Amino acid sequence: MTEDYRSIEEALGYTFKDISLLETALTHRSFRYEQDQVEKDNQRLEFLGDAVLGLASAAHLFKEHPTHREGNLTRLRSSLTNSKVLARVGSSLELGKYLRLGKGEEQSGGATRPSNIADAVESILGAIYLDSGMAEVTRVFDRLFLTRLADSVNETWTDNPKGALQEYCQCHWKCSPRYRIVKEHGPAHSRSFTSEVLIHERVMGTGCGASKRDAESAAARNALQSLAQ
Repeated sequence: MTEDYRSIEEALGYTFKDISLLETALTHRSFRYEQDQVEKDNQRLEFLGDAVLGLASAAHLFKEHPTHREGNLTRLRSSLTNSKVLARVGSSLELGKYLRLGKGEEQSGGATRPSNIADAVESILGAIYLDSGMAEVTRVFDRLFLTRLADSVNETWTDNPKGALQEYCQCHWKCSPRYRIVKEHGPAHSRSFTSEVLIHERVMGTGCGASKRDAESAAARNALQSLAQ
């Protein structure tokens, strides 16, 4: 069994003392239902792993961003530990080919299903916690997740740039950004708008869009990119 999972351990940078914990972390409930001799699946480890992942990410963000308020820290933690990030981490570990799945789940593409891979990542973190404690979870978290923090935050900016800019302004300057439409052009059926976003009455970004809302979102995204630089 140890040889079967050695590549996962190398990718994790962690060697299990009790390899059965890793095997359980990779066992989907569909496999347990079909195998009478298998008594455990990864659902309980997933529950534990979700908790320790939350603690590891919260502790890191609390330490690295001493001026951030609760709302901003919560947003950053979500961007770092959401299911998309978990699935990417699991894919980088090639967990899909090690998942123990029932026949039906395997035939329906369960080995590549993002939710299964994300659940397995949380389960592995839970298994590491039981095997060695929180210090090792933190070390593995740093190795696998922190390199993805910038990309995760950028995705959040893309999904809701106005919300992200509002949080940034509240956190750093205790103010809200102000938007103004500075240009409208094109025929009535195909209008185009240009918006500016101002912070403390200083123009921080501009953007264009087919609606005022789209133009404001583009301006917020432009402002966030400027602030990041």
